[in-house]
Amino acid sequence: MTERTVSPGLKLALDLGPLIVFFAAFTFLKDATVSIGGRDYGGFIIATALFIPVLAASTLALWRLTGRLSPMQVVTLLLVLVFGGLTVWLNDERFFKMKPTIIYALFAAVLGYGLLRGKSLLAYAMDGVMPLQPQGWTILTRRVTALFVLLAVANEVVWRTMSDEAWVSFKTFGLPLVIFAFFMTQGRLMQRYAADRDGSD
Repeated sequence: MTERTVSPGLKLALDLGPLIVFFAAFTFLKDATVSIGGRDYGGFIIATALFIPVLAASTLALWRLTGRLSPMQVVTLLLVLVFGGLTVWLNDERFFKMKPTIIYALFAAVLGYGLLRGKSLLAYAMDGVMPLQPQGWTILTRRVTALFVLLAVANEVVWRTMSDEAWVSFKTFGLPLVIFAFFMTQGRLMQRYAADRDGSD
């Protein structure tokens, strides 16, 4: 399937829609308890159970519309299916709360491994979005690796020390805002090391 473009608004809705659904479901059901098959499930578990198919549908729609998925989107979906499924199956919210930590730590490890080998794996994933010279990709990859490490640590601190409400807000709004703010601050780097799409500086 060839790659196609999709409107920024629709892509944003598909990217953030599942998070908003999770936040809304948790907010509405956080004090609820539902009995299924003689087992009680709290609002967090129910919201997680809703989030999994919504994310899967959103990812599938994005793939059908654009013809491709980034490695990050594929890995995120797989980890949500695994850890979200374990959360619902075992009725234990800790698995879902650990999922962002594992995602960010995994990507930091992969990017760090690439840097040790003198390669920017971030360039492979994002070159079509913002072409940079090799030195620019190396610098940006180092910064993104450090960002992922910090986000993994932050997630661990929040879910282990704060309430469910605080963690859900952190996941829904805090993490996306931090990532958005990070890339907004990289404008000077991108201008300095910008490369034409034909490969010339």
